[in-house]
Order: sequence, then C-alpha cells, then structure tokens
Amino acid sequence: MEKQQLMAAIVAESQTIDTVIGDDIDRLQGTVDPLLTEVLRYGLLQGGKRVRPLLVVLAARICGCNSRDVYSLATAFEYLHAATLFHDDVIDNADTRRGHPSVYKKFGIISAILAGDFLHARSMEIVGKLVGDEGLRVFCGATAGMVDGEFMQLRNASQLNLSEFDYYDAIMGKTGVLIAASCEVGAIYGGASPEQRMALRDYGVGLGCAFQMVDDLLDYNGDQVNTGKAVGNDLAEGKMTLPLIIALSRADQADKEELEKIIASPEYREAGFDKVHRLIVKYDGFTETRHRAEEAVAKAVKALEIFGDETASAEKDVLIGLAYYVLSRNK
Repeated sequence: MEKQQLMAAIVAESQTIDTVIGDDIDRLQGTVDPLLTEVLRYGLLQGGKRVRPLLVVLAARICGCNSRDVYSLATAFEYLHAATLFHDDVIDNADTRRGHPSVYKKFGIISAILAGDFLHARSMEIVGKLVGDEGLRVFCGATAGMVDGEFMQLRNASQLNLSEFDYYDAIMGKTGVLIAASCEVGAIYGGASPEQRMALRDYGVGLGCAFQMVDDLLDYNGDQVNTGKAVGNDLAEGKMTLPLIIALSRADQADKEELEKIIASPEYREAGFDKVHRLIVKYDGFTETRHRAEEAVAKAVKALEIFGDETASAEKDVLIGLAYYVLSRNK
C-alpha cells in the first residue's frame, strides 16, 4: 500500500474514532462534574496518532467483524493510553503535550490524576461490556504490565550495566503490552480463532517494540517541532535506551568511562548530549537500533501470514503498511 493511501485510511478511521470519543463525552454531560468533562474533552481531543484504537478496529475487521460497536471498544484503548499520559505528565512535570499545555499544567495536579483515574475506570467498563471476562483479562494484564514496565524503567535509570534483555523487558511494559492487547482484544471481539488471535498479538508485540525503538532514535535525532518533545530528554532523565546501551557495550575503555561519567551525573547529562551523540554514532548505536526496529517490523508482518491470500483484505494491507510506516515516522 502506498503511503498516501495508508495515511488516507488512517485519517478516515481516526476521524471516526474522534467522533465516537466526542459523542461519549457528550453523553457524560449532566452525569459527572462539568470540570471533568472539560478536562476530558481537552485531554482527549487535542490530536494524537490513535494507533491503539486503530489496531482494535483493524484486528476485529481482519477476523470478519464489521460491527459499528468496534469503535466503542476501540475508545477504551485510547482512554487507557490517555490516562497514562495524564499521569506521566504529572510525574515528569511536563509543560506540554502534542504542542499544547499538558492537562496537568492547564488544570492542575489533582484534576489530571482524577481524570486519568476516571478514564481507566471507563475503559474497563467498556471492555467488560463488549468483550466480557476474557477481553477484560487481557486488558487488565496489559494495564498491570504497563505499571510494571514503568517500575522497571525507574529501576533501570542510569544503570550502566543494563543489558539489551533488560531493555526489551522494559519496552514491552512501556509500549508493547498495550499495543499487543489492542490487537488481541480486537481479535477476540472479531471472533478470531486461537491461531489468529495469537498471530495478531505477535503482530502487536513486534509493532510495539519497533515503535519504541524508533522513539528512542527520535529522542536523539528528531526534530522537536515534529515530535513535540525536547531532543535529548531521555538522556537528561537518565533513561538507558537502546542506542546508548549498544554504544556502552561496544565502546573502548576510554570512551566507556566518558559515557559512564556523563550518565552518572544529572549535571553532566544535561551538558553532555553532543558528546554522547557523537559516541553513539562512533559505535553504530543508531544504526544498530534501526536494524533491530526493522527486524521487529519484519516479525510483525510475518505474523500476518496466517491471513493468507484467501483472507487478503484492505485491513491486512493497512496493518502491513502501518508496520512499515513506524520505521519512517518523524513524530
């Protein structure tokens, strides 16, 4: 699928998802506090990639489901994702999100945390209603995995001996589990066979890992205008992402000591970005991370082979196109 066709399909689905979210917020009017609906409308309708709800829709459809209710199910995954962002911005003291003041900065800590809690509860209600106990088990497992991933990332910060295995564990929690669950719950709703369900989950794992690795690259090489985040933020926070882990594992003694000195000190991290960037380039950390992301995408696409020629569909084309698009994104 050509990029123009892919983007047209994504935009059309995203607009439908936005409409469903807006309608859901409208239905809350008069049943919850007006400030809550104001916070939700602001936090949910400021743009966004809508990757997770899109995957729910595509996974259900590739399994033969055409129910309009799949969009309501999809919103649950956007709600959970938004809830984590509301809370993350409080934790990170983030001023902006997607080029606008963060919910935390605009409405305050208490409103951001409570709105995130509401969205979490609302998302579980939707999944339980539409997919039942099995879907809720997958959904809650993803939620628990995300929290565990954040704890792993917290523990891993500035850990100079962090292995690639530790890194992959952390990114599965941070990004992979929710994307995988989006695909799996969509498959359950779509009436997938056990084999199709696992194939779509495997696709989500590969896509999620590639998505996070590209994020790691953009943090060093991205354009803040596109990404909406300051370049070098991961290093400033002491996050051990894959380009840095690879450089550390390959560096000679002198360069390794230089990297370790910078990573160990918040003051040095802030001033040492350019030096770290040069050393990552020297030891092919960016090139190798890109290669690992390409491998993850290849595994994701291969998982879709279960949907062979007899089940070839526009949804399969979009899923494949989306996987390759992850490698080329700049935000």
